[in-house]
Amino acid sequence: MTSFDELLDRAHGLADRDGRTVLGIAGAPAAGKTSLAWRLADALGAQATVIGMDGFHLAQVELHRLGRTDRKGAPDTFDAHGYVHLVRRLAEGDELVYAPEFRREIEEPIAGAVPVPPGVRLVITEGNYLLLDTEPWNELRSLLDEVWFLQPDEDERLERLVTRHRKFGRSLVEAQQRARGSDQRNADLIAHTARRADVVINDMELPRFAV
Repeated sequence: MTSFDELLDRAHGLADRDGRTVLGIAGAPAAGKTSLAWRLADALGAQATVIGMDGFHLAQVELHRLGRTDRKGAPDTFDAHGYVHLVRRLAEGDELVYAPEFRREIEEPIAGAVPVPPGVRLVITEGNYLLLDTEPWNELRSLLDEVWFLQPDEDERLERLVTRHRKFGRSLVEAQQRARGSDQRNADLIAHTARRADVVINDMELPRFAV
């Protein structure tokens, strides 16, 4: 089983490189990406920070205008070009960058919520589509020094996903429908992208509350 300490040692190695390093953590919804990213950043302290791809969700009003509200989370419901541009700026590491943050309690992104000063050695960015091979997502791989793909037990992942949806107000039936509907279609889309990762993690112990 892959231990957290092993992954932390690898992250330390990235942070110790010259200049700015960007680590990507990819995987299906509720694979544990955010939980792992923040555990690493907390352990690394001031030399690391976390930037989520979810900060580039299109706003609800725009999803409604485009007729994509029921597919929220699909690749075309993000400002993908904006995310790629941000990751490029973060990789350069020579200026203060303000990144957006997604707030699940309101289901909206908040601009300029996360400052990333030049002194941060390791930026950890996490999201579903870091390894997708369609434009413009395919530009990300060359900007990321390493990408880890989380591939946990599927039943456990679905259980965490249903729990997350319920936590933010959905009924059990609604949560199950979302998890096995649009969320599963997105999970199926990115499953094959694991082959482009530097590390595939399918046996890591995660806290039961990690969503």
